[in-house]
Amino acid sequence: MNTLARLARAEWGLLYVTVREALAGQRWRAMPVTLGAVCLTAILQFVQNQPWGFQFVQDIGSVRAEEPLWLALLRTPLSLFVPALDLPVWGALLQLLIVFGIAEICLGWWRMLVIAYAATLAGTLYARVAISLSPDNPLGLPVTDAQVVDTGPSAAVVGLAVFVAWRYRAYWTGWGVVAAMVIEVAFKGNLAGKEHIAALAAVFVLYGISILRHRHPRRRRHRRPGRGRTGSGFPPIQS
Repeated sequence: MNTLARLARAEWGLLYVTVREALAGQRWRAMPVTLGAVCLTAILQFVQNQPWGFQFVQDIGSVRAEEPLWLALLRTPLSLFVPALDLPVWGALLQLLIVFGIAEICLGWWRMLVIAYAATLAGTLYARVAISLSPDNPLGLPVTDAQVVDTGPSAAVVGLAVFVAWRYRAYWTGWGVVAAMVIEVAFKGNLAGKEHIAALAAVFVLYGISILRHRHPRRRRHRRPGRGRTGSGFPPIQS
């Protein structure tokens, strides 16, 4: 048991302390954007399940690869908060509350949104490229996937989980998420699974930029844990 405790402390200790101190000092005020996202998702779920609201939600937040790119880009910001029709809404709400909440505390709300939307947009753009390829291509998708409604926070959740895990030295956790996404594609190479890989590729780029940016001594910021919402929220880089 002591060995397991040491391993857990080494993997999640810094992340745990950061989140605990933020919640102890500010409680739910530590993640206002996350709570807003959870409420917005719940409202959109309620509206789209009403006979009068389904088409309205589709018009403002539904993304399909067969639609014009400008329309998909216009709908992408809201599509992140439209729960997928074939999945239970509680799963989306739980993902938002836990992963977005931790990310908002650790990274700050605007960095959280940048990474979330970068991951979501990477998946959206990948779908268009993949459908234009032959289905025999490892990166390709069948033409029928162009009609699939592509909404929900899953790509953003995957991207944020990996970014935060690596940034807070929970490397095994981050690589575990990556491995799970690769296995998902290997056994179920559908649109969602491949979009998750595209989201990870975008996060790899953002993480690399973050490492280079914070390695410079003049740009390194030393903040108290739990203050990620007002500062960078990043622990010091170990050179």
